[in-house]
Amino acid sequence: MTSPDLTFVLGGARSGKSRHAEQLAQARAAERALSVTYIATAREAGDAEFAARIAQHRARRPAHWRVVEAGVDLAQAVVEADDGRTCILLDCLTLWLANVICPADGAPSGAPSVDYAARADALESALSRARGPVIVVSNEIGMGVVPMGAMTRHYVDELGRLNQRVAAIAQEVTLMVAGLPMTVKSERAR
Repeated sequence: MTSPDLTFVLGGARSGKSRHAEQLAQARAAERALSVTYIATAREAGDAEFAARIAQHRARRPAHWRVVEAGVDLAQAVVEADDGRTCILLDCLTLWLANVICPADGAPSGAPSVDYAARADALESALSRARGPVIVVSNEIGMGVVPMGAMTRHYVDELGRLNQRVAAIAQEVTLMVAGLPMTVKSERAR
C-alpha cells in the first residue's frame, strides 16, 4: 500500500537532497495552497561544523514555514503536523535513527531494540496514513565498503532497512547524485 502522497528523497552527503526536498515542498504547497511544516531531526549541533550545517538549512528555509524539532518520537511529530492542509518535509531519517540507536545518554544499543522496532513501525504507519503530502529525506549510506566496526555496521544495516520500508510505501523515490534528481520510482498520477 502506498501513501496518498509520499515522496522519498535519498542521496549521499552533499548530494543536494535537502535542497531538492525543500524545492518540492515549496512547489507542492504552492500548487495546492498548503502551508509547509518542516520536521527537523537534528538533536543538537555538537560541534561548530554541524552547527554551520544547521544554520545553512535554516537560512535556506522560507521564514513562514513552521518548524518542528522532533525527538525520537518522530511518528508523533508527523501525526501532530498532519492536518491535511500542510505539506510535511521531514529532514532527515539518518539523524533520527542515530538519535534512536545512539541515545544522548551515550549508551548505544548493540542490536535492534524493541523500542526501535516499535518506533519504526509507528513511523511507517504515520507516513502511510498521512492526509497531506509528505516529503522524507534520508541518506543512502550503504553503497560503500562494509564498515569495520560492529556498531557502524548495525547503523548502516538499520538505515538500509528503514529506507527500504519508506521507499516501499512512497509514491515517488528520487536519488540525488551530484545535485541531479534521478527518478527511482514514480507512481504519481500526472
